[in-house]
Amino acid sequence: MKKIGTKILATALAAALTVLTACGSSDGASGKDQLARIKEAGKVTIAMEGTWAPWTYHDESDNLVGFDVEVGKAIAEKLGVEAEFIEGEWDGLFAGLNSGRYDLIINGVDWTEERAQTYDFTEPYAFIRTALIVPADNTDITSFEDLSGRTTANSINSTYMLLAEQYGATVSGVDSLDETIEMVLAGRVDATLNAEVSFYDYMAAHPDAPLKVACLTEEANNVVIPTIKGEDSASLREAINKAIKELRADGTLAAISEKYFGSDITAE
Repeated sequence: MKKIGTKILATALAAALTVLTACGSSDGASGKDQLARIKEAGKVTIAMEGTWAPWTYHDESDNLVGFDVEVGKAIAEKLGVEAEFIEGEWDGLFAGLNSGRYDLIINGVDWTEERAQTYDFTEPYAFIRTALIVPADNTDITSFEDLSGRTTANSINSTYMLLAEQYGATVSGVDSLDETIEMVLAGRVDATLNAEVSFYDYMAAHPDAPLKVACLTEEANNVVIPTIKGEDSASLREAINKAIKELRADGTLAAISEKYFGSDITAE
């Protein structure tokens, strides 16, 4: 669902290589990889936005909640540690992962070939399609191809921004789904792209909003958890993959999905 741009990728790669070099010498001395260090600390630090309902957001009591929050807690429990959540803007999450500030990002991250050049990933824990959202009375945009020469609003450096640009749209960068929707409703942009399930969640809370889905991507995106690339994080990915398989098998993932989306997006 989200994607980093070329410049940020270059910066991220350089930062990642620096971190890996530093970690290599340190780990060689201690003999502990990332999973061992997490277990020793008794916590796994998880980065997310905290502004993207129903994935990760604050409820009326200002508690951090959402699908990814509960998935993160369930995975941490399987690892035998506590989950510590750190919130930040989307384009800063990967920088924090590169610098070692976070162990993981759990924030509806799509697997992409470009990201795979810099990061390693767990197996998918959810599957979603991208929706092209337009005003309810719009009849000019019925496909992604119709975005050519149009304007959209999307999170900075997200998958949605990149996809819109690939189809020829001019994209205004914003920080949240609510902002993108407000720009569409105000007529400041022609459309926006986002997760199908996130749009339906928005409409459930705003049933009178004059919006519609013009079209959907045919194939579902794989939602994964990125980690720093390399052997230092290999056992951590293996442990998370094992946790995901167990949480899928015992129905935990499906139950969390039903709670926040009203459907099971964890089964392919």
